[in-house]
Amino acid sequence: MQNLLITGGAGFIGSNFIPYYLAHNPEVHIINIDALTYAGSLDHLTEVEHHERYTFIKGDISDRGLIENLFEQYDIRGVIHFAGESHVDQSITNPEIFIRTNIIGTFNVIDVARHHWIAAPGRYKEAYKACRFHHISTDEVYGSLGQEGQFTETTAYAPNNPYSASKASSDFIVRSYHNTYGIDVVTTHGSNNYGPKQHEEKFIPLVIHKALAEAPITLHGDGTHVRDWLYVLDHCKGIALAYEKGTSGEIYNIGGRNERTILHMAQMVCDRLDIVHPRADKRSYRELITFIEDRPGNDLRYAVDATKIRTELGWHPTEDLEVGIQKTINWYLKKLNPQQTEHTSGNLAGDL
Repeated sequence: MQNLLITGGAGFIGSNFIPYYLAHNPEVHIINIDALTYAGSLDHLTEVEHHERYTFIKGDISDRGLIENLFEQYDIRGVIHFAGESHVDQSITNPEIFIRTNIIGTFNVIDVARHHWIAAPGRYKEAYKACRFHHISTDEVYGSLGQEGQFTETTAYAPNNPYSASKASSDFIVRSYHNTYGIDVVTTHGSNNYGPKQHEEKFIPLVIHKALAEAPITLHGDGTHVRDWLYVLDHCKGIALAYEKGTSGEIYNIGGRNERTILHMAQMVCDRLDIVHPRADKRSYRELITFIEDRPGNDLRYAVDATKIRTELGWHPTEDLEVGIQKTINWYLKKLNPQQTEHTSGNLAGDL
């Protein structure tokens, strides 16, 4: 039985990944550490809470002593590192927590892994030669694109806000530990995820919450910012492939090939809600869409070239965008009682 440490597994992507990975890997025991901040919830992991190969630990990756204890107690043989702060607006108003979690936290986890697995730079301890560290990053480290082109794995980093800068910094820490100490690492950059279990501060669930609350659906700028939309389970499958089969030291971009503007996605959600949960007055939810001043550091366009993971590892997204949006809406409608939905604060920028 291999003990695999998942950091941040109660967050959006992690809580989708854990049930998927447990179901497809009967030889793996997952230890999930999560600080259970506002964006993490054990309610998203009820399907595995009593699983014999799943253990939850409440804790913060900035607590190095706790990480050291986990590696010793469970003899960790692999890490998939999801944990991190990811909301751009919050990084603008409170950047310190992003530095602490995304940079210091990443350093703690990979440095403890180094001491547990590595005998000397470039040489694994005999019992730990198969151990790997998988770092989950974002396409936002690449900055902003113009009207043409896509981010590739060799695109120069150009982060434009404290969130993406902190993720870029963590990427470089992981890269340095591969080149300096020989740790087997892979890094994946995902495009904008959507799907069940996402916190309501994020774009799609925020549109749903505001629409059901009959509140203004506020978009930054004119809503023409473009993102590449990726269904979360497709992303999880790509992460699993990269962890299991990716080449050590390599980066893999995971994108959905679904470039759409923020405005288009908001309208799509409104149109689906018009059908499955119409307003009492039968007017379209689109009428709730309004526009506000653009936020600082808002990137114009993201588009991810996923050719490398497709050709090398055989990954490809399978979820149709409209079907994925419908599944997402259905999940939130089941979760929420619309009559008790409170007004949801925040603006819609469409970050991961």
